[in-house]
Amino acid sequence: MEVLTAMEVEEVKLPGVGLRRDFACLNGRRVGVLSKKSGERQLIVYDDVDPDSVLVSVDMDADEASVLAELLGAPRVVERLNRLREQIEGLATAGIPISPESPFVERTLGDAEIRTRTGVSIVAVARRDGVELSPRPDFRFHAGDKVVVVGTDEGVKAADAILNPSS
Repeated sequence: MEVLTAMEVEEVKLPGVGLRRDFACLNGRRVGVLSKKSGERQLIVYDDVDPDSVLVSVDMDADEASVLAELLGAPRVVERLNRLREQIEGLATAGIPISPESPFVERTLGDAEIRTRTGVSIVAVARRDGVELSPRPDFRFHAGDKVVVVGTDEGVKAADAILNPSS
C-alpha cells in the first residue's frame, strides 16, 4: 500500500500576476511554483537562511512546465488509481483520450453528463499544460485531453462511447 505524506501547501494570490504555491520539503528546503496569468510558470527555490530570499528561479513556458510535471509524476494519477482498483473489487479506472472528432471538443463537462448517463466519475483531466483535478461542470474539453474516470467496467466503456462515439 502506498503511503502519501501530507504536505502543507501555502497558496498566495498575487493580484495582476497569478498564484504562488509553496511547500517545505522534508529536508526543510522551501520550493514554490508561480503560475502566471500568461500561462508561464516559474519554479522557485528559497534560501535556507532567509526564507524570503529566492536562491534559484527558473522561468518556464507551458510546454516546459508540462515536461517537468511529467518528470515529477503528474501522470501518475492513473497509476495510483490502478493500484486502488486492485484493492477494491469491481472498481474500474481508465484514461480516455478526447479525439479531435469527439462531439465534446470545446464543450463542457456538464454538457457530456457523464456521471448522470454512466455512473462514473471524472476525477482528473490531463492535458499538455498540466492536470486539472476534480474538474468542475464548466471545464471545457480540448482535443488530446486524457479524461481520467472511475466507476464500473460497464460505466467506463459507456463514458468512452459517449466521449468518442466514432471509435
